[in-house]
Amino acid sequence: MMKIAICDDEKEFRDLIRVYIEDYLNTKDILYTIDTFISGEKFLNETFPSEYSIIFLDINMEGMDGITTAKKIRERGINSYIVFVTAYIDYSLEGYKVGAVRYLLKNGYNLQVAMEECLDAILEKKRENNARKKFPFKEGQTEVLFAQILYIESKLHKLEFHILENEKIRIYTMYGTMNELEEELELYHFVRVHQSYLVNLQYIRQVSRYKVTLYDDETISIPKARYKEVQAVFVAYKGEI
Repeated sequence: MMKIAICDDEKEFRDLIRVYIEDYLNTKDILYTIDTFISGEKFLNETFPSEYSIIFLDINMEGMDGITTAKKIRERGINSYIVFVTAYIDYSLEGYKVGAVRYLLKNGYNLQVAMEECLDAILEKKRENNARKKFPFKEGQTEVLFAQILYIESKLHKLEFHILENEKIRIYTMYGTMNELEEELELYHFVRVHQSYLVNLQYIRQVSRYKVTLYDDETISIPKARYKEVQAVFVAYKGEI
């Protein structure tokens, strides 16, 4: 079941977006529920945002705007797909910082076509994010979604997996080499930012000044020799989604 949230203070657009989403998902035979909210405050305070796979946010809402709402979602470690629906296109940098999947223009030539393209991209991404594997951790064999792994750190002959579980980070350890994991996980958008760190691109908020900044403001240094490559991979990834 796919849960979708629409947050917009204009009823006309809440209803229109809902109809377009329903039309698309019905043709795909996908089970879904859609909830609508009239403000960012109501969405954050009256529900559990982590339950939603996709969140549509109007940028120019009264009170808490869509950008601020998105930042608060990311501060909680929630990795839902965020789509901005707006009458303006002047917020690309802010959207980039919170990992927005798309901008949809309310007054665009064909909002419905743009919506279909957006949902196509999200469904493809979701298929990738369902990839998982059982790892022989010291804490016990555990099946892990690759999309839940923030990063992996190598310490001597041990690997520490930093995994997001129920909006909290838990660390698991196992014996192994980073080189083996890098080859396997690069297909799922992981990048080797340092000899000792393999990071999931979807949790990187920024690459600048020889470091990556994660969604929770944790930073990891990038050696000068790797910096341009990491930066290029990050930019390409943002372009894909």
